[in-house]
Amino acid sequence: MAELIDRDDVEVLEHTVADELTAMSEAWRWFEDLVGLKGRKMFARIDETAGTYTVCTPRKPGDSYDLTVGVLPGGRYRRVVLEGEPPELYGRIGPAMEELKAVGPWDSSRPLVEFYRRHTVVELWVPIT
Repeated sequence: MAELIDRDDVEVLEHTVADELTAMSEAWRWFEDLVGLKGRKMFARIDETAGTYTVCTPRKPGDSYDLTVGVLPGGRYRRVVLEGEPPELYGRIGPAMEELKAVGPWDSSRPLVEFYRRHTVVELWVPIT
């Protein structure tokens, strides 16, 4: 069941690739190896208009990685939480995001968001006005 959440803008370190499964998988592997997972929140930002997929993590004081600094846009989102074991869990993300978009009008000027709470829990956010 979808719920509504409100988020503030978050400054993030990011790495953008084409919105294509192989590129996305390689981007995650590269990004996680670079910044590590311990103490990090991990997100993905999907821009359907540009056809891009951006892996990102909130910027911390002292971060000195050679990465682009961007923003995970705030605002109101419709959210659903998926739970399960990878890789089955990851295979459910695309269809679940499409279902979440179909619930009602959404703001295509902002990106879709995946929030990886744990390796077995992923939140999907669809921006709404």
